[in-house]
Amino acid sequence: MPKFVVCFLIFLLLFCSLATVSYALDVSAHHAIVLEAESGDTVYAKNAYTRAPMASTTKIMTAIIAIESGHLDKTVTVPKAATGIEGSSIYLQEGEKLTLEELVYALMLESANDSAVAIAIYVGGSVDGFVEMMNDKAKELGLNNTHFTNPHGLDNEEHYTTALDLARLAAYAMENPRFEEIVSTRKKVIPLSEDGSRVLINHNKLLRLYEDAIGVKTGFTKRSGRCLVSCGERNGVRLICVTLNAPNDWNDHKQLLDYGFLQFERILLAEAGDYTLSLNCINGEKSSLLCSNFDSVSITLKKGLQSEIRAVTEYDRLLSAPIKKGDRVGQVVFYCGENKIGECPLYAIENVKSIKYKKSILERIFG
Repeated sequence: MPKFVVCFLIFLLLFCSLATVSYALDVSAHHAIVLEAESGDTVYAKNAYTRAPMASTTKIMTAIIAIESGHLDKTVTVPKAATGIEGSSIYLQEGEKLTLEELVYALMLESANDSAVAIAIYVGGSVDGFVEMMNDKAKELGLNNTHFTNPHGLDNEEHYTTALDLARLAAYAMENPRFEEIVSTRKKVIPLSEDGSRVLINHNKLLRLYEDAIGVKTGFTKRSGRCLVSCGERNGVRLICVTLNAPNDWNDHKQLLDYGFLQFERILLAEAGDYTLSLNCINGEKSSLLCSNFDSVSITLKKGLQSEIRAVTEYDRLLSAPIKKGDRVGQVVFYCGENKIGECPLYAIENVKSIKYKKSILERIFG
């Protein structure tokens, strides 16, 4: 065998070996998952479907229910039942007044268990009433292996989730702009009684350790171990990462997110105006109608699939006047292989009036 060929084969083997090493993952977590947020596609999973304690990552559900209540600007008077709660706390005092939004900031930045109880009583009428809301929301979201017994995550045998369910919950919550704003905040100042202030520092160190991190929540109890839910965004790709019982969670998330970002890319399917068509039109003063897509469309897709994307234009072959500018008259549907991955509506960009026929003499006489 020629020396050149031998050298080339050795180089190839070394390259493949190095590539394998670069993709090797050393994940300390007992349970872990990485999801692409838009599609829900799994990038990585380790015991992701097994029930486990979730500690303060519970507060993701508490926060999104509070936000969706629509009362963030309302003033909450702290009840006695929300004071002296064990674990993380901002030391709320009975009768103290804070807005619901300020309590949510304390909940998600300082992981305050007393804030969790104050929120639960205000939004749900009682802790039990709020827990019922939490479990109803879990059912609504299809989180079939999740059950809550409290709003803060302190240990209970019947309080559990899976890495998959928790990732899906986080992906849902991160679609809410107010939730995203709160969990990506590093520091927030809120009132302390009437004349002071509290400085809230986000416990999620990943916001400082990882450039692309934009949330979400830490958690820890002796029973659960270290728990972490993170969200990262790079070049338009958004990932959700969950680790439960992870001794080295910060490092787990950095390498898992990096690994995930290598798998996906953001693809522009269409710019606004890319699909401008002339469609046949009947019963109109014109025989054709101009239409176009008003919006751009992008999709997150696994790398290497762009060549498989195709576009199919769908519209009524018997469009009939009158048609007004802005009326939806069809759509462009995008497929990757046989899977639908997106669509953009087509709208009329002109008016087409209907033809007014003159009645014949017989039509005027008989009807």
